[in-house]
Amino acid sequence: MKKSLWTVLSLLLIASVLLTACGTAATEAPTATEAPAMTEAPATEAPAATEPPAAPVEVTFWHAYGTGSAEEMALTKVLDQAATDMPNIKINVLQVPFNDIYNKYRTDVASGAGPDMFIAPNDSLGDDARNGLIADITDLAAGKLGDYTPLSVDGMTVDGKLYGIPESLKAVVFWYNKDMIQTPPATTDELKALMEGGTEVSISYGCYHHFGFFSAFGGKIFDENWKVIADQGTGVTDAMTYLNDLYQISKKNSWPKNDSDGLAPFTEGKAAAITNGNWAMGDYKAALGDKLGVAPLPAGPVGPATPFLGVDGFYFNPNSQNKEAALEVALYLTGKMAQETMMNEAGHVPANTTVEVTDPLIQSLLDAFANGYVRPQVPQLGLYWSNFCGTDEVFEKGVSPADWVKTATANANK
Repeated sequence: MKKSLWTVLSLLLIASVLLTACGTAATEAPTATEAPAMTEAPATEAPAATEPPAAPVEVTFWHAYGTGSAEEMALTKVLDQAATDMPNIKINVLQVPFNDIYNKYRTDVASGAGPDMFIAPNDSLGDDARNGLIADITDLAAGKLGDYTPLSVDGMTVDGKLYGIPESLKAVVFWYNKDMIQTPPATTDELKALMEGGTEVSISYGCYHHFGFFSAFGGKIFDENWKVIADQGTGVTDAMTYLNDLYQISKKNSWPKNDSDGLAPFTEGKAAAITNGNWAMGDYKAALGDKLGVAPLPAGPVGPATPFLGVDGFYFNPNSQNKEAALEVALYLTGKMAQETMMNEAGHVPANTTVEVTDPLIQSLLDAFANGYVRPQVPQLGLYWSNFCGTDEVFEKGVSPADWVKTATANANK
């Protein structure tokens, strides 16, 4: 009985061991590994074709600033910056002598060529606009001149249409060396006495430069209808008599005439003063520094001197195919940065009102311009240039001022 019981127990133990071994074997047997799913390699797209950058638009620009002058150097500085700020436009610059720029421009435009734009005083804007030599930009520039003085915009306007972007204001004033003249002459009598006393003053005797003296003596070249009336009254004759007196003082003392740029002898410290426009301020300032002073032309016995007040501006060729790009260039060159450079380094009186005037010389110029005579854009102005510029008849040949005025007036009214 005991033998049977042990037999049974032994069999149960063996069975248990076998079952445990089978379970363990089943657990440890490696499971079948599924092959990884086949995935398609990502399609590689061909790189998109890139278009080459568009070539910059080329704008041809003419100016007449003298080689090495403060104006030319300041403009060059601004143009160098423009090349960085406006990579979409390539500005091709050509310097043309001032005496040639108008004729060269007109000849080229008449032949269908010429630059896209140029800068110059508004001396002959009216005639050039009426002759179709300058593009009407009234629509092109609409709404873009809000930062410019109304006077400067008027200077670019002919018969209600806009023909240019204003850059600066210019007029003839009295420059002086503070070391040689403490107080500038306020009247024509004081100026004459100064020169009679031996103080060298370089008077500009050109018909543009001395125009302001006519009103100082009560003279008028035109009436309200643009008829020449210089021989009515004695104002123009008295002014020419006065100018001849100054000329003869200069001649007697062998003081050299004022050259076209107004540089010598004032910048050399030989002349105490000079009458000239603010286009020369950069050179004067470079030569005299803090010694440079400026004042209005002296007033006469009848009233203040009223020099021509001109506006320099950018004009556009009607033949140009790039007027929009040229306008962008002009707006850049008359913007705040450019105007500040031209003001501080070349003495330009800015047309842009966003420019902060900190230089007392510029402020003095603005004050002096208050009595300026805005250059009229009428055809009759040509009668003045063609008949009243032969002043050597008086200064060198001895024709009396009264006879000279009478002849010039008669010729103008033929």
